[in-house]
Amino acid sequence: MKVTLPIIVAALVALLGASSAYVVDQAEQAIIVQFGEPVGDVVTEPGLHWKVPLIQEVRRFDKRILAWDGDVSQIPTLGREFVVVDTTARWRIVDALQFLRSVRDETGARTRLDDIIDSVSRDIVSNTNLEEIVRSADWNVDISELSEEEAAVVDTDLEKSQKGRAQLEREMLASASKLMPGLGIELVDVRIRRINYIDSVRTQVENRMIAERQSIAARFRSEGEGRSQEILGDMERQLRSIRSEAARKAEEIIGKADAEATRIYGQAFGKDPEFYAFFRTLESYDAIGDNTTLMIDANSDFFRYLQSTRRR
Repeated sequence: MKVTLPIIVAALVALLGASSAYVVDQAEQAIIVQFGEPVGDVVTEPGLHWKVPLIQEVRRFDKRILAWDGDVSQIPTLGREFVVVDTTARWRIVDALQFLRSVRDETGARTRLDDIIDSVSRDIVSNTNLEEIVRSADWNVDISELSEEEAAVVDTDLEKSQKGRAQLEREMLASASKLMPGLGIELVDVRIRRINYIDSVRTQVENRMIAERQSIAARFRSEGEGRSQEILGDMERQLRSIRSEAARKAEEIIGKADAEATRIYGQAFGKDPEFYAFFRTLESYDAIGDNTTLMIDANSDFFRYLQSTRRR
């Protein structure tokens, strides 16, 4: 009995010592809770610390940056296009005592973040045009590097964003951060991770995109047809000019040839008029052909050579 008592006492002392000591990790901060209420200051220094055994317990909280991923939500934009928005955020506990009093633990904190960030995201997205959400403010395109069709789309369909997606994310962060001090939380970052049309709207958007591309194609075809008609008209004018010039030159050549022929005939007629008259008359006789009946005056010059042949 004398041996057992010291052992029991030693065991109780060891148990009390073990229950009164606790270790805070480098990535943790701790609060001592007594009968459900926090006691003392937040323990932020890593290492071995002490508490009253049995009546006090340690609540540990992470000092690192934590992730929050919201539920995917369907939100209408300012232009009434329903989009699926998936947001994410990064946060950390900066006031463990206020954090414990307001949300108790990380599960409660994520529930409050769901309410706050989802509400802020919905308000900002619903008051913003779709192009402001999906583009950045510094969006710029070098038209010289695009094809003609792509350049036409940039000129007609797209306009430079006034805010841009990054600015909207900063607005979300600023708006949600206003509600964080009461929770003992610092909101580090808010991002829009994914944006897409809902299924019922996607088909309409695709049809609109197809119609826009068809309109652009029709415009290109119209411009091509106009250019084609312009080229054909110019070609026709050139062809008429060439034909006119060719006809003029042909008439000029024919005229010169006729003049030369007339000159030659005149020279020949001048040397022997009788032979020339005889030769032309023979050509006329030859042109008459067989079985031809002529009714002419017997004293006609045309009949003169026939009469002379007959007399011979």
